[in-house]
Amino acid sequence: MNEKKRQRRPPFDREQGIAISQVLFHQRGFDAVSLSDLTEAMDIKPPSFYAAYGSKAELFERAMHRYANENALPVDQLLRLDRSPAEAVASLFVAAAKQYAGDNTLRGCLITEGMRADDPIARNMAEKLGEAAIQKIRSYLDRAFPEAAQVLTDYVLITLRGLSAAACSGISPERLVAVAKIAGKAISEEFRSSSTAANA
Repeated sequence: MNEKKRQRRPPFDREQGIAISQVLFHQRGFDAVSLSDLTEAMDIKPPSFYAAYGSKAELFERAMHRYANENALPVDQLLRLDRSPAEAVASLFVAAAKQYAGDNTLRGCLITEGMRADDPIARNMAEKLGEAAIQKIRSYLDRAFPEAAQVLTDYVLITLRGLSAAACSGISPERLVAVAKIAGKAISEEFRSSSTAANA
């Protein structure tokens, strides 16, 4: 009997596969990651991939959920009612800048950048997942400045998406934080104007 026993391949870890795909999607974007890229990184064959995840888009959705659970901005903690709106939103901008540019290999927000995907299914998944954060921001601003909540929400979202895009383009963390602070000052001035108009 041959003493050298054939070593069994360890079972495929689906959660580890999601973690691997999250990195690839974050680094390259959904559209630039191919099925072969994913199967090669996970060391599995396409049939095993489809059995585990269904499709590339479904895997992307799982990767975004993982990102949201572990890396999404703590909107609830930053937009607290015991802080002034100006301080709270300014801190949100700075936190976003630090997070989006803090890792040289994983820049920007995975979900925000997913909203730019060419693939409509992936884009729709990202938009639906991002909607939860949007609603938190809108709810906060509805309480703080109901008359101007929509335009202020738009400003916050456009700023956050701009910070993510700039981080992906390679801008340094220091420069991005500096821009975030200016955006914080700008919206603080808008808050003051809104308060003055409401009290007039």
